[in-house]
Amino acid sequence: MIYQGESIRVDFIEPGFAELQFDAKGSVNKFDQATLEEFSEALTKLQNTDDLRGVIVTSSKSTFIVGADITEFLTLFSDQEKTRSWVAKASRVFDQLEDLPVPTVGAVKGFALGGGCEALLACDYRVADTTATIGLPEVKLGLIPGFGGTMRLPRVIGPDNALEWITTGKNNKAEDALKVGAIDAIVEPENLTKAALNLAKAAAAGEQDWKAKRQPKLEPLKANDTELMMTLVTAKGLIAAKAGKHYPAPHKALEAIENGAREHREGALKAENNAFFDLTQTDACQAQVGIFLADQAVKGKSKKYAKAATKEIKTAGVLGAGIMGGGIAYQSASKGVPAVMKDIKQDALDLGMKEAGKILKKGVERGKVSNDKMIKVLSSITPTLLNDAVKNVDIVVEAVVENPKVKGSVLAEIEGVISDDAILTSNTSTISITELAKNLKRPEKFCGMHFFNPVHKMPLVEIIRGEKTSDETVNAVVAYALKLGKTPIVVNDCPGFLVNRVLFPYLAGFAGMVDEGVDFVGIDKVMEKQFGWPMGPAYLSDVVGIDTADHCTVVMEDGFPTRMKRDTSSAIAKLAAAERYGQKNGKGFYVYGTDKKGKPTKEADPATYELLGCEQGKKLDADEVIARCMIPMVNEVVRCLEEDIVGSAAEADMALLYGLGFPPFRGGPFRYLETVGIDNFIQLADKYAHLGEIYQVTDGMREMAKAGKSYFDTTRAK
Repeated sequence: MIYQGESIRVDFIEPGFAELQFDAKGSVNKFDQATLEEFSEALTKLQNTDDLRGVIVTSSKSTFIVGADITEFLTLFSDQEKTRSWVAKASRVFDQLEDLPVPTVGAVKGFALGGGCEALLACDYRVADTTATIGLPEVKLGLIPGFGGTMRLPRVIGPDNALEWITTGKNNKAEDALKVGAIDAIVEPENLTKAALNLAKAAAAGEQDWKAKRQPKLEPLKANDTELMMTLVTAKGLIAAKAGKHYPAPHKALEAIENGAREHREGALKAENNAFFDLTQTDACQAQVGIFLADQAVKGKSKKYAKAATKEIKTAGVLGAGIMGGGIAYQSASKGVPAVMKDIKQDALDLGMKEAGKILKKGVERGKVSNDKMIKVLSSITPTLLNDAVKNVDIVVEAVVENPKVKGSVLAEIEGVISDDAILTSNTSTISITELAKNLKRPEKFCGMHFFNPVHKMPLVEIIRGEKTSDETVNAVVAYALKLGKTPIVVNDCPGFLVNRVLFPYLAGFAGMVDEGVDFVGIDKVMEKQFGWPMGPAYLSDVVGIDTADHCTVVMEDGFPTRMKRDTSSAIAKLAAAERYGQKNGKGFYVYGTDKKGKPTKEADPATYELLGCEQGKKLDADEVIARCMIPMVNEVVRCLEEDIVGSAAEADMALLYGLGFPPFRGGPFRYLETVGIDNFIQLADKYAHLGEIYQVTDGMREMAKAGKSYFDTTRAK
């Protein structure tokens, strides 16, 4: 044995040829700080090993290396001096691999991402099996490759291809990697180790010029000035268009490549180190790393629920067709759970089937769905007018009109049809699950299952636990949501649950400015362009439906009579009274139509200004617009955590990211709050406290600030 560590072992596989194998104790290999230390130690041993003729780098697991240990990042990056030292030292470990005095071959299977890809790039040759996926996804964490990726990849596959890989963070299948020269060969999985060893032998025997293969990675980039300039100018334009100003990582990646292009390896590495360090200190990096960690926490919690489930959902029923019901039925059927779609009107069933067919047709047109799959999915949806058709399903998702009396009646009726063991759920967006359960004989078998529209695109499903909902019901419904490819987040019951409850104060903050005569178009521009929402509050209201939003204010007022009191003179109420319902009937805050080419249009309507009494072009300072919209939302999400509606700051952040499109570079409402600083946020909120209860922070938040605590250090803010 040449070397034996906790995660790496090195031994001769044949006389003269060593195998450096990654073999971490966990389910995957990753470059945590301890593994990087071992990697350096193992390479030092190899450097000093006599009679060494070649080295192959392998993994004992089904995947190669998934990258760095992201769980270490936020703590590490909080110490600037430690971060600089770490990235400089860590990146030079890969130089040790590249500098071994013998040919090296990386043997990749499964995922080789981030640091895993960079380890391969430090090898002279790379052999992949057919399962391999290779990429540098660091930009998705607000970072760039930090172990030499921006230096080596352009020299291996050319600057054009390298910039595309690095600035998009895309994963690449083996065939695509081979086309651009990122790998040298593809073999069947059972032949991978043998193929890597044979290539090392051929290189050692002089049949392959491994020194010539290595040399370009040690030198300045081989590209003339004109070619390099054109590549960089083109890339800058594409990055500016796609990443914009809120995501600095792609811009820094280009900067690192540009600054290192005319440098030898050490100079290029320094350019990368500097750019990487700069990014670690940005809010965007902190937010995007936070999202990754929160997502892992949410997924882990969901898996625990699902693992505890004793009832498997094999068939589903959907009550209420139309667009939402059709979307739910499609999602279920497309994931292998046949769905019975029941309604009282044939035209609603037709609309539901049309919605499912439209989604599938788009998939076929884009080459993502085969005709056979389309036929199979559609045949797995059974439209019906008969209650008896759902009597044998394992779960029913009620998706009828958002009216407590109607829902209560429908749920009670269908409970008498389904089996005692079947689970009943409601897709209500605001109505209390505990109140709806009062209509039922088996409330323990009932919970909320709130999908977001469009169902096939929106990843979040809120699972709402009523007062009498059993753990087994929650477990089974979470397992079903996972089977549908969704991210389920379990919340406790209250009007609006989590997502819609925190949305209404946000919209109220917006409406307050409109009531003061401020132009809604200007507010939308600030919240979209500067804060980063995919839609401003006026546009979002139109998409949700003005009538829907107005109706929900009644429910929210019942639950929170002082904080969310319904204002019949507010913008939403006025538009609803004027039957301006938004996109659904072509007019709301904006008017909607199509241009000569058939593309959708959205324009401000003079009639809206007249109706609302606001002034076209009247603006507030951008910071004030952001404050007046965001303070109420953040305050409400803090209340939800304090009241045990949501289990953790991480779950709240992911719910708003997946359910509302909260700007990822801000990381979610709690990450945004802590980026601003809890003390600073309180001072800002106090400035607007006179505007009403939604602007007034909780005592719990003041206590958090006084104690210097983080919402991410505890599951409750009590």
